[in-house]
Amino acid sequence: MIDNAMCRMFGIDIPVFGFSHCRNVVAEITRAGGMGCLGTAYYTPEQLEVELSWIDEQVQGKPYGVNMLLPQKYETVGEPLDPAKLPEGHVRWQRQLLDDAGIPPLPAAERERMLREEIESMHITPEFADEIVEVALRHPNVKMVVSALGSPPKDILNRIQGMGIKVGAILGKVEHALKHKAAGLDFVIAQGTEAAGHTGQVSSMVLWPEVVDAVAPMPVLAAGGVGRGRQMAAAFALGAKGVWCGSIWHGTRESDLTDEMKQLLFKAKSDQAVQTRSKTGKPGRMLRSKYTEAWVQPGAPGTLPMPWQSVLNAEARLRIDRARALDYMTCPVGQIVGIIDNESSVRQRIQDMLEEFVDTVGGLPAAAGLAEV
Repeated sequence: MIDNAMCRMFGIDIPVFGFSHCRNVVAEITRAGGMGCLGTAYYTPEQLEVELSWIDEQVQGKPYGVNMLLPQKYETVGEPLDPAKLPEGHVRWQRQLLDDAGIPPLPAAERERMLREEIESMHITPEFADEIVEVALRHPNVKMVVSALGSPPKDILNRIQGMGIKVGAILGKVEHALKHKAAGLDFVIAQGTEAAGHTGQVSSMVLWPEVVDAVAPMPVLAAGGVGRGRQMAAAFALGAKGVWCGSIWHGTRESDLTDEMKQLLFKAKSDQAVQTRSKTGKPGRMLRSKYTEAWVQPGAPGTLPMPWQSVLNAEARLRIDRARALDYMTCPVGQIVGIIDNESSVRQRIQDMLEEFVDTVGGLPAAAGLAEV
């Protein structure tokens, strides 16, 4: 095991932390000596129990983590996520967009069921958060909980840490890092704007050292634009104690993305990972498509607040995926997409990253002109 603060914290071999919604990816990162972290945003408590039980069997006692939506405030308390409550203008505009593109509607006999199943996993309420937390706490291999939407509520934080589980949070600006430290979290993940999903506006090169200095001696994981060894070396040079990687696993054999989606990613360039509010209502980096572009064209409605934009999106995503409408397909991905150009295994990605990291660190004095002649 590397003598590193984050490796010591979790008893892992290498300071590579990997986020994915796919259990296969999470298990393989952990089995390779890092720490996988399962995104739980779209799992019901029952589904999450199945996923975590499967991961438990695969990792053979090694630790892994879960990523949760644990906001301090909830916009939907006491309000069911009913598509009937969506603004009619938004529904009409989106339907027309897909109709004009020749994307077939959902089968009438199955539409209600399909939408219900899609939306049932989107609840963001205190009750739902409690249920998800309780599922995670039943699994002794879960040693890390990461909050994706700010510091967890104090009662949830105390309950998790009381079980000996470390808690971190993802952030995009220094002010949030200081709040996390004051809240008593164990570590933070400084995520530059290059990352996939919900991101801020500050680049990794600027954000990482700012956060490291602001919260010292609290350990910081570096996220946003990390997928190879040179980027990992840069993270450590800027004060991070480990790296948090997400998009780089999209192109692996273990990833559950469809073959069509993987092919789109293999062809994409870095500038095709764009910030958009079209998925959740909050700024998030996605693969540019005709769907994401439609939301910024003249005449498009404003995006809805979270989680209502996701509710609106449910039918569109189902229609697009069923039709295999490649021009309209998208997924969260960071600017690292430019180097995701072939399929590999999770273990090979990690091996390549570590080898380049070692070569970069070892060759830095010579590359910088500081080696002894």
